Amino acid sequence: MTNTSVSNTVRLFGAGLRALLVLTLVCGVIYPLAVTGIAQTLFNDKANGSEIKDKSGQVVGSSLIGQTYNLPKNDPNDAEEAARPDLKWFQPRPSNGLGSNSVNTQYSLILSGATNRSGDNEDLIKWVTDAKAAVVKDNSTASYKVKPADVPADAVTSSGSGLDPDISPAYAKLQIHRVAEENDLPVKDVEGLVADHTTDRLLGFMGEPRVNVLELNTALRDLIQG
Repeated sequence: MTNTSVSNTVRLFGAGLRALLVLTLVCGVIYPLAVTGIAQTLFNDKANGSEIKDKSGQVVGSSLIGQTYNLPKNDPNDAEEAARPDLKWFQPRPSNGLGSNSVNTQYSLILSGATNRSGDNEDLIKWVTDAKAAVVKDNSTASYKVKPADVPADAVTSSGSGLDPDISPAYAKLQIHRVAEENDLPVKDVEGLVADHTTDRLLGFMGEPRVNVLELNTALRDLIQG
């Protein structure tokens, strides 16, 4: 009886060990390698993070995650100092969740999330009002005046995730004259950049037309550097 019990135990132990080894090989080695191989072959760009590179081949970020373009703080240690947009670059949607980027590889993400404020919330109303005034002021030039009615919604509101990499073509076009003036470029050249980086609706009816800000600013830097 004892020998039979020991024999059964050894047999069950052996079966369990074989199952562990087989499942480890299949699920831990073969399956990951197969998935990785398929992804790298069929979806190489997406599998590697949808990286954006400049003309030198340097990775500057991902097309899936938005980034801010701000001037350095006067006091890097002052957490209360308000961020100041670097007006040389196209600006993204307002958000506390975006990382920062000067069109290089050094950017850091903060948090994802929306304001979760209702439409009649006083704080939200003030944020939107102040944001609209700033957009009008920042994007008005000597030859181009922005009216409050010209400011699209995405210029003054954040997305649900706070990480939206895109802006509307309307917001991109509103920034053209300011970007051209700040970089001493012909307006027509900057208009061409925006047109080249405007993506239409998927299949002509899904989603909204959009402009990826990082892709646009990367092309702008390449144009500035010649």
